[in-house]
Amino acid sequence: MRIGEMVRRTGVAERLLRYYEEQGLLAPKRLPSGYRVYDEQDVETVRRIRTLLAAGLTTDTIARVLPCVRDEGERLVPVCADLVAELRQERERITRVIDDLQASRGMLDTVIEAGPRPVPAGAPAPRAGGRTD
Repeated sequence: MRIGEMVRRTGVAERLLRYYEEQGLLAPKRLPSGYRVYDEQDVETVRRIRTLLAAGLTTDTIARVLPCVRDEGERLVPVCADLVAELRQERERITRVIDDLQASRGMLDTVIEAGPRPVPAGAPAPRAGGRTD
């Protein structure tokens, strides 16, 4: 199938399909004219890539993980012995990022709470010094 059909089948934009190819995640065949030709396996590969991206993995990590997972119904299952350890490290990295984001949100909440309160609709705007008269 050509790239337009691949876009329709996967819901992934042409630009992203080309990016996956640049990253070594996808390797469609090429016609002598240079056109890309995808097969059913490529559709499944894109689905796996999208699943792993949604799980928070980088494309570098996905390049290492992709050959070591297989489909089992709706989920991916690791088949390489060392993959589970690498995925655990990725999970720890994601947890650290989440913790950092929660701390940032807490600091932002503190700044927001210290600011002036919004004036309700129809209420007189406060004058300098905070008085509404």
